Amino acid sequence: MPHIPLDENLPGITGLLNYRQDTALPIRQLTQILLRGGSTLTEGERELIATVTSQGNQCKFCTAAHSAAADAYYGENTTTDMVKHDPENAPVSAKMKHLLEIARRVQADARTVSDDLVAKARGEGATDMEIHDTVLIAALFCLYNKYVDGLASVTPAEPEFYDRLAGILKNKGYMPSPDRYAGLNETQ
Repeated sequence: MPHIPLDENLPGITGLLNYRQDTALPIRQLTQILLRGGSTLTEGERELIATVTSQGNQCKFCTAAHSAAADAYYGENTTTDMVKHDPENAPVSAKMKHLLEIARRVQADARTVSDDLVAKARGEGATDMEIHDTVLIAALFCLYNKYVDGLASVTPAEPEFYDRLAGILKNKGYMPSPDRYAGLNETQ
């Protein structure tokens, strides 16, 4: 049960963003820039950064939502599953493995993002912008994770909900839009 009254049809972050739209807008804008704006990292790679950060924070809603979004971009779920549970053998580039480790470090204790880890990422081709954006995406998702869990937002259990949400995130991005969540809670 959420700590504040939220639209019961909008679980997780969706209800929180709807609750206070004036604060939601700048957060959504930043998320849109970081996850869907111009970047040398693919949308799927950026969703993986959001996923591992959320997983590290044990935020079930955000982990499920961004795992599903990454899966939608990759067209399969093996990559996301391995990034979460077997990162050393995950089918992502060495550069991405280092960036994901940077994200994990930001999530756990940002002070542990070392010069050596950044040098390893650069050695595999990571640009300063990619390193910057990885840190900022991880920091942003720490905010989201604590927002969702701190207000005890509802976390649906059924995977189909997250697949529908992933479709919205992939097709509409992160900015508000008319009827944005129409069909979110529909059963197939």
